[in-house]
Amino acid sequence: MAAQGVPPPAPLGMELGVGLRRRGSGRDPATPEPRQERRTGAEAGGPGPGAVRARRFLLCLYLVGFLDLFGVSMVVPLLSLHVKSLGASPTVAGIIGSSYGILQLFSSTLVGCWSDVVGRQSSLLACMLLSALGYLILGASTNMFLFALARVPVGIFKHTLSISRALLSDLVTEKERPLVIGQFNMASSLGFTLGPMVGGYLTELEGGFYITAFICFSVFILNAGLVWLFPWSEVQSNTTKNGLRLGKSEVLSGKTADKAQDAAATPGASPRGKAPRPPWSEVLSVLRDMKTLICSELWDIFLVRLLMAMAVMLYYSNFVLALEKRFGVRPKTTGYLISYSSALGALSGFVLGPILRLYKHNSHAILLHSSLLTFLVLLLYSTAPTMGVVGLSSTLLSFSTALGRVSITDLQLRVGGAQASGSLIGVGQSVTAVGRILTPLLSGVVQEVSPCGPPSLGAALALMAVLVISLNRPHYSGVSSGPLKSK
Repeated sequence: MAAQGVPPPAPLGMELGVGLRRRGSGRDPATPEPRQERRTGAEAGGPGPGAVRARRFLLCLYLVGFLDLFGVSMVVPLLSLHVKSLGASPTVAGIIGSSYGILQLFSSTLVGCWSDVVGRQSSLLACMLLSALGYLILGASTNMFLFALARVPVGIFKHTLSISRALLSDLVTEKERPLVIGQFNMASSLGFTLGPMVGGYLTELEGGFYITAFICFSVFILNAGLVWLFPWSEVQSNTTKNGLRLGKSEVLSGKTADKAQDAAATPGASPRGKAPRPPWSEVLSVLRDMKTLICSELWDIFLVRLLMAMAVMLYYSNFVLALEKRFGVRPKTTGYLISYSSALGALSGFVLGPILRLYKHNSHAILLHSSLLTFLVLLLYSTAPTMGVVGLSSTLLSFSTALGRVSITDLQLRVGGAQASGSLIGVGQSVTAVGRILTPLLSGVVQEVSPCGPPSLGAALALMAVLVISLNRPHYSGVSSGPLKSK
């Protein structure tokens, strides 16, 4: 904690412009915080140049998130049609589709840990360029071999959003982190809402799928260019003044600012005079600490993440078919309802700030109540007598899932420590990938009983998540001292 007498954190722009984050574990508590540095922007009567540059940096990250899902959502809905046009059987198409989730399962944690070791800029550029390569091969896929080959680099390296969230965690204070990540999710959701409409229009043209895939490739190249042009040197300079080296898994002491500058100028240099270790050795070290931390302190958070992810996936798993059987709704109308829900999820970012203030930035309480609301909504949808009730449940579910995603990400970073935020977010994505593998199997089994089976099972899983959160309330009351935070 900061020493007594230190003024409260400045607003987001000032906090980022003057210096990016102060952590108790990275600064000597006995060393007073330089008040003059934090008050510079306010004394000047407005945000200084550093605040403006920092705000632009965040807006550029939001733009990257928007373009990322805009490009991907143009292509993904068309994959099944393209596979069918190539003459693949449903079994072959299913195997290739599952291979993407399996690759994501094993690569999420490794890529996240890699971004902690080599830095956010290098890892973002590599992931964007290699993902672009995958979509370029997809745009040239005239047979099933090329189609399957195209899914490999995308399955391994399509973690740009996870690394971007880890970068946001590096840049802002813990209090501001949920709001900033929520705004990033909002920008990404807007891209996911607009992409399918553009892709659907382009696919009606001759060779429309190939045009769409090439546009997606161009979007990732554009994103890589934006990341390359980011003012990284200014952000790293401001970060070094605060004792945090951006993009690395080690937090430096506030007393060693001069050494930190040398370390930032010389990649791979050790601030404590030790011989630098190769990146693979650092990755293995972080993964060992991650295993200890997950088993001791984070198991319940990732269990809740798995349960809630599967609950929502079960809701959508047979959404179109269930509405057609229960109410005779045409798939076109159901598509409008899904787009409406996606738009509401994006707009939920505007209410995130007031909700955080209402809950006094208590991520545990937000996660508990959003999970409880998700349980009630899934139960309501399972027993809905009319389409009006279905529309109401879709509206409420959009807000509850948006709040749940932000709160659980913030909670796992609070407990696990943001020094290895890339690794933590990567593990979270791997947990979600497990849900993607298990959900289709469970959905198929319970659909044999009733079209309401998948959402009913989802409600049961959400109730289990609520119980886990409630029973582990004391665990979230303090700050963890796990191995990743103490480094």
